[in-house]
Amino acid sequence: MITAILAGAIAGAGLFLLGFALMPRRPSLARQIAALDAPQQATRRPGPAYWAGKTPYGRSADDEEMSEFSRRIGSSLAKICAERGWEFPSLRSNLLLAGKSFENYLVTKVLLGFFGLLVTPIFFYLLSVFGMRLPFFVPAWLSLTVAVIFFFLPDLEVKQKADQRRRDFRHAIGAFLDLVAMSLAGGRGVPEALMSASEIGGGWAMGLIKDTLANARITGRTPWQALGKLGEEIKIDELRDLSAALSLVAEDGAKVRESLTARAATLRRREIAELQGQAGERSQSMLVAQMIMCAGFMVFLIYPAITVLLGSST
Repeated sequence: MITAILAGAIAGAGLFLLGFALMPRRPSLARQIAALDAPQQATRRPGPAYWAGKTPYGRSADDEEMSEFSRRIGSSLAKICAERGWEFPSLRSNLLLAGKSFENYLVTKVLLGFFGLLVTPIFFYLLSVFGMRLPFFVPAWLSLTVAVIFFFLPDLEVKQKADQRRRDFRHAIGAFLDLVAMSLAGGRGVPEALMSASEIGGGWAMGLIKDTLANARITGRTPWQALGKLGEEIKIDELRDLSAALSLVAEDGAKVRESLTARAATLRRREIAELQGQAGERSQSMLVAQMIMCAGFMVFLIYPAITVLLGSST
């Protein structure tokens, strides 16, 4: 009886929350403006396809593979979030780096959660067909647990991809700063040195910096302001620090060159320290694995002697 009451209470609370979330409410003026401005903001910055190595403002490969039904669900969920003012700035930054659209992310979470909610009852139903029956609360709680795990799997994937992209971008920033310093030593100004350095380097990070500087020239912003804005969008502190430093010493080429050289050296030392830390962690994990193997081998050697001694004593 208690299990049935708890299951009914949980189901009722879930239905109430679902109805409350889907209930149309009168949004504020700020939310309406944000919802109207969202498509324009999406076209002002590189979309997910840029990170996949395709055209800067097209659709990503994941978006192309989405069906029309999934695309409608994702658009509806994104509209609901926009109407309620749920911006998720950190999540959008990770999605931008991971090469996924917000709509694709939302529909993936919903479909995976729904799949996790259904797969467990189906599995226990197949077990019951073969004669293995369990109480009702076991598949119910397992179904909810699997649904929650599946629901948060896209977050883990997006975060891992975004962290890897940020590490790659920080590595590219060090090379970019060295190229800018060499261009300044050749007598170029700061804007020209930044643009020429972005054209020399290759890879998606340099391509993004080049695209950002080109857009800054069109919109009339300074290059360091554009780099600072990019650092805010993708959560790269090094770009924001570089923007602040360039805005302070942009008129003095010698000070800029010295500052960039020092920053590039600092980035390289930090990257080396991180690599050494990762190598140390992997060495410790290998040591633990070797100790476990040695313990298992010792048990394998000692077990026959112990069984013989115990058998003789009895």
